[in-house]
Amino acid sequence: METLSHAITPSSSPKFTLPRNDNVSRRLLRYRHGFSSLNLRTLRSQRRSRVFSKVECSQSSNNNIDFSDPDWKSKFQQDFEKRFNIPHITDIFPDAHSFPSTFCLRMRTPVTEDFAEGYPSDEEWHGYINNKDRVLLKVIHYSSPTSAGAECIDPNCSWVEQWVHRAGPREKIYFKPEEVKAAIVTCGGLCPGLNDVIRQIVITLEIYGVKNIVGIPFGYRGFSDKDLSEMPLSRKVVQNIHLSGGSLLGVSRGGPPVSEIVTRMEERGINMLFVLGGNGTHAGANAIHNECRKRKLKVAVVGVPKTIDNDILLMDKTFGFDTAVEEAQRAINSAYIEAHSAYHGIGIVKLMGRSSGFIAMQSSLASGQVDICLIPEVPFHLHGPHGVLRHLKYLIETKGSAVVCVAEGAGQNLVEKTNATDASGNIVLGDFGVHIQQED
Repeated sequence: METLSHAITPSSSPKFTLPRNDNVSRRLLRYRHGFSSLNLRTLRSQRRSRVFSKVECSQSSNNNIDFSDPDWKSKFQQDFEKRFNIPHITDIFPDAHSFPSTFCLRMRTPVTEDFAEGYPSDEEWHGYINNKDRVLLKVIHYSSPTSAGAECIDPNCSWVEQWVHRAGPREKIYFKPEEVKAAIVTCGGLCPGLNDVIRQIVITLEIYGVKNIVGIPFGYRGFSDKDLSEMPLSRKVVQNIHLSGGSLLGVSRGGPPVSEIVTRMEERGINMLFVLGGNGTHAGANAIHNECRKRKLKVAVVGVPKTIDNDILLMDKTFGFDTAVEEAQRAINSAYIEAHSAYHGIGIVKLMGRSSGFIAMQSSLASGQVDICLIPEVPFHLHGPHGVLRHLKYLIETKGSAVVCVAEGAGQNLVEKTNATDASGNIVLGDFGVHIQQED
């Protein structure tokens, strides 16, 4: 309750059942012996080249660093600290008054009349997070850029400490709970665990003593659409919503101009906004934060990263990812059974992942049935001696069947480009699964 803009994530990944055909699509095709020059680019065959490409990529992003400077490490650390610094409310309101935290670490109950003036004394609480606490981002010291998974800053792979802020409740807060009107909004597409996050935010706010909590229906659209009303939220309302999928508040893409959103927030008295969404949603949240800052509004904007793709920097795992992997295995197993039962059968499973292959890779490893896994991070060819089609031919000749798992963003350089975009502004991807099927 003290920072103006920061990101949080649940400590555990909730599990729910995805709609059968919601986030996992399966395509099957049957091989008839028409592949002439089949090939494959497996992750294993790419391991060495990927190591070097990652090192080159890391080094290319640090071209402005003079490694001959004896102080380059300290300068790098200062720049890193600056880039990942979290703005504090006192940066905008230097005279902002702080209060002892109403978050009870031991009893986990909101403030009561048992405390003088409704707030606990400093002596009553222990174990809060200090503002200067940091977490070491990387714990492996790579001795060589050729080491598996090496991510080096300089050509010698020197050890450089990189620290990020430690999350957790602070001893001082800057909003009186009784004066807070907190709003929660879910944007973008559905993701397993949305209701879990909504529920936990509401419960935690009540533990702080916040009574006025509302949900904004159907994403940012709920701020401007006159037909959509705020939904009052409380522990009683959200008690069992984690047992259901989807989002209690509904979701949508896009929305009104940022200035209009902030104006509506100001009119409604919202001074704390929790935004659940992905890249586009958080770009909007950052714009809302900047607009509030421009207007000198004392509003806390809290970003809760939501992506089933698990591709957000600095996070070990995003909520919904485990469920996606678990459900994707059903499609993979079905593809395996159908491909294995057909003469020269090939099953193609296309999974979510516009620019990352976490779901495809983890699902392939977990199922143990996938012969080829294609992800956006690893380039590949269809034709030629090391191409996907050549390897498919080999699999058909030796095994009689094959299963291919494809992340939706893989192979986009091989399909026809499109200028179409969705409601979030993302380019509509070509269907690489169909493209493989049409190759002969």
